[in-house]
Amino acid sequence: MIETQPSNDDKTIAILTHLSGIFFGFIVPLVVWLVSRDSKPWLTEEGKEALNFQITVTIGYIVSTVLIVVLIGAALALAVWLFNLIFCIMAAVQTSQGKQYRYPLTLRLIK
Repeated sequence: MIETQPSNDDKTIAILTHLSGIFFGFIVPLVVWLVSRDSKPWLTEEGKEALNFQITVTIGYIVSTVLIVVLIGAALALAVWLFNLIFCIMAAVQTSQGKQYRYPLTLRLIK
């Protein structure tokens, strides 16, 4: 974990990064992670965490799409959407306070 206190601009970018996952998936977290990874360690960690979570959510959507054939996919897609919504908001609240957030049940593919 990074212990430095983030600037207000970094907090704002982190909040937008986490909330953007609700609407744009992994695109915004990927851009933030790539742009900040050499210069802003706190923002890099938040971007990486949001990116890993959105990749996990995308995998959940793919699985639910496949499972629509057996009529469980629609309920699973709704559950994945709610999971994404709730935890993105929780992450935005934590980062607004300058704290790092770790999403639960997330595949940590980006190290």
